[in-house]
Amino acid sequence: MPKKADTKKTSAKKSPARKTASKKTTLKKSSTKKITSKKTSIKKAQVKKSSAKKTPVKKSSTKKRTSPISSYKGRKGEKYMSAAMKKHFNAVLIDWREHLKEEMQKTFDHLKNKGESYADPIDRASQEEEFAFELRTRDRERKLINKIAASLEQIKQDDYGYCYACGIEIGVKRLEARPTATHCIDCKTLDEIKEKQLGG
Repeated sequence: MPKKADTKKTSAKKSPARKTASKKTTLKKSSTKKITSKKTSIKKAQVKKSSAKKTPVKKSSTKKRTSPISSYKGRKGEKYMSAAMKKHFNAVLIDWREHLKEEMQKTFDHLKNKGESYADPIDRASQEEEFAFELRTRDRERKLINKIAASLEQIKQDDYGYCYACGIEIGVKRLEARPTATHCIDCKTLDEIKEKQLGG
């Protein structure tokens, strides 16, 4: 009989230890849950901050160009170089001129900002070659701006769209391809043949 009492005591002694152990494990689990929830909330906050940082976009100083003007679609039986046609080509020429001016300004800014002298002669030579190429391109565009100005003046004087050599209509399709054209396709091909014969 005394042996049974001993077993009861030992079982009684074991049970509080088990309780404390189970309490410790629940505390550990709850603390780990709290830590993981804190970590996830911190990560979420970091993601929000990073997305908030990425959203503001720097506004460019130059205005964005609108979509290019679509080709002219004339009405059936419309007179050549009507008011609507002149208005269309006037808008095309002005848009083209503005684009060329923007490109010239970009080149000017590029030459102004990147005009640093390199110590290495090879780097200096390549930079000078690049600048010379850009300046040649801009010089051609400057001449083209003068041609555009002349074409705009022709529109005002009702001379636009007619060949300088023979006086016939240049044609809408040719003017769409080259708005500053001053000769019809036949006269232009004759000029090119003469140039080849004189040059070769």
